[in-house]
Amino acid sequence: MAEWFTIEVFSGDKLPASAWRYSYQDALIEAAATSGAVYWDWHDSQYGVVFEVCFTSDDQWETFRALPTVVSALDATPDPVNGLLVYRGRGGAAGSRKPRSPKPAPGAAALELEEPRELRRVPKRPRTLRYGEGPGFLGEPGTLPEEPGTSVEDPGEPARQGSDA
Repeated sequence: MAEWFTIEVFSGDKLPASAWRYSYQDALIEAAATSGAVYWDWHDSQYGVVFEVCFTSDDQWETFRALPTVVSALDATPDPVNGLLVYRGRGGAAGSRKPRSPKPAPGAAALELEEPRELRRVPKRPRTLRYGEGPGFLGEPGTLPEEPGTSVEDPGEPARQGSDA
């Protein structure tokens, strides 16, 4: 079964990866073809270049990777510290080599959602009181508000219930 291998080269501070590609692409393609590659492809991206090559066996890849031409090309990348990735599989966002397994079927633990409840009524916004209304308003100086069970004349005594006569 054929296997894909990828070489990603990132641009450096002083040299873009596209310049590295144009310097080494003929040598890398020739080395891949003489090592038994069945397909190869170059991709440009915003961060660098990607060289994908397909071999029918791992031994062919190892032979290609050990060639002095390939080693010297990989040593000459624009960013020698962080500018090179070599890995198995297609490059970029090609995804996994194996398809994802299907999601498990719902079991007995799966519950139905309950029916939506009626919407609760939102209480009305309280009425804005004008000056002189509402609890705590003392009205004229020296007077107290009238409340049930209290006398206006004597606020300290509760109002009399029933008749006094």
